[in-house]
Amino acid sequence: MSFVQARRQLLDALGDAVFGQLASGEDLILNLAAEDQHYLRFNGARVRQSTRVRQQRLSLRYQAHGRRVDFTFDLCGRIGSDLATSLSLLQRAREEVTALPEDPYLSVVETVERSDTHHEGRMPAMDELLTLVAREGRAPDFTGLYAGGSQLRATCNSRGLRHVFSTESFFVDYSLYTVNAAGENKAVKGLYAGRRWEAEPFLGGLGRSRQRLGLLEWEGRPLEPGHYRVYFAPTAVDAIIGMFSWGAVSYSAWKKGDSALKKWIEGDLQLSPLFSLSENFGLGLTPCFNSLGEVAPERLYVIERGRLANLMTSSRSAREYGVPGNAAESAEGLRSPDMATGLLAEADVLSMLGTGLYIGNLHYLNWSDIQHARITGMTRYACFWVENGRIVAPIRDLRFDESLYRVLGTELEAVGATAEWIMRTDTYNQRSLGGSRVPGILVRDFRFTL
Repeated sequence: MSFVQARRQLLDALGDAVFGQLASGEDLILNLAAEDQHYLRFNGARVRQSTRVRQQRLSLRYQAHGRRVDFTFDLCGRIGSDLATSLSLLQRAREEVTALPEDPYLSVVETVERSDTHHEGRMPAMDELLTLVAREGRAPDFTGLYAGGSQLRATCNSRGLRHVFSTESFFVDYSLYTVNAAGENKAVKGLYAGRRWEAEPFLGGLGRSRQRLGLLEWEGRPLEPGHYRVYFAPTAVDAIIGMFSWGAVSYSAWKKGDSALKKWIEGDLQLSPLFSLSENFGLGLTPCFNSLGEVAPERLYVIERGRLANLMTSSRSAREYGVPGNAAESAEGLRSPDMATGLLAEADVLSMLGTGLYIGNLHYLNWSDIQHARITGMTRYACFWVENGRIVAPIRDLRFDESLYRVLGTELEAVGATAEWIMRTDTYNQRSLGGSRVPGILVRDFRFTL
């Protein structure tokens, strides 16, 4: 029996047993997050750590009389022991819930829906992966992380709802390091991820990373703060789009005055008609159901040609403000963002940029002035100064402070014709699901401050 099948059976057994102990007026939701992963850490193109992780974490959400208590614990995989722990926490929840105030916006999912989705993959053979890294990554300093295997997310409740999402996927998140002519440490970051391993795409990406690394060995060019013409590669755009999940398109944040795009939502300012963004579960990177078991539309348009289509609205916000919900999670962020492509061909990027900055990566992003949608952050890794359509020098890191109303509004000149799938690589506590599909963008005027 596979890991995924065993976890499904364990959840069904626990659910049947625990739900049978509930009294009238009690509701219980179980959420299972499980993984069977092989993790490898590389340094200098050699394996420094090899770990196999099998873990499963169960969350119990107990609701009664308009009140709620949550518990989470790690399952051991033995039904007797896990059931005893679950029943003990159920009794504890009954005792603690009486001390809580009533929650007027507590949601109970009454529709009984069921789904079961599995995305089968093909992981690399470990000897093949290790041979490729040792042979191809030895010249530059190859450092990174491989993670691959099965992941599962499942939700069921005491009313009969049951949704299961499982997938087999991998990623190799790596950096190549060198020292430039001035003795400065430089790096190029690469990512190869997917469900079905193929050596050629991995080697092709590694080769392109090595070419960019050669450019970084030139002496870096310091630039003065100011306004520059900029092309943002898809990995940099992904960082910008990530800011939309920090309350920017949340219905609750807007009603409370905390949305960075409040002026756009209310029609005072505009975004570019070149910019469209949706929540697209058709990408298959994350389940379309949330922790309550509510199922979102397969595709929900948030921004269409610069105009508001939908805000992310949880069932809690729907009850609080009397509006329809769209099965957003409680944080009301984007779980599977998909930005529409444009007309800028990859081969034309440098010629269209002309003279300006090619930005490969960004980091340390945050809001600097949330009321005006201003973000701050820094350039990172492969960023270059371009003159007359040719890369002439790497740049030294720059800090920026700019408004989304300019980046994705008045100054947005073109959007890339192809988009990259960027899988999440977070592994804190457990490997994350999700990712995005985004193209690059050309911005005619962008402000750097330091």
